[in-house]
Amino acid sequence: MEITSVNVRVTEKEESRMKGIASILLNDCFAIHDIRIIEGDNGLFIAMPSRKTATGGYRDIAHPITPECRKMFEDAILDAYNKEINA
Repeated sequence: MEITSVNVRVTEKEESRMKGIASILLNDCFAIHDIRIIEGDNGLFIAMPSRKTATGGYRDIAHPITPECRKMFEDAILDAYNKEINA
């Protein structure tokens, strides 16, 4: 699997922990939208798209299964985010 495209939209609210929204394209044939870029206590991380459950919790709609895949997503998205804010 290869990430063939990453698009990042930086959010404008400085007081918000959410710093941006990303979309990725895998192998030029599968897109994942609404990946949030969040400022956590230990730095930036990504949160996969999710929806609210009937019990009030949240459940990911799509997410990486292995730590290696999550790292690949996070590295690509955060690299694109850093390029966008430094442009």
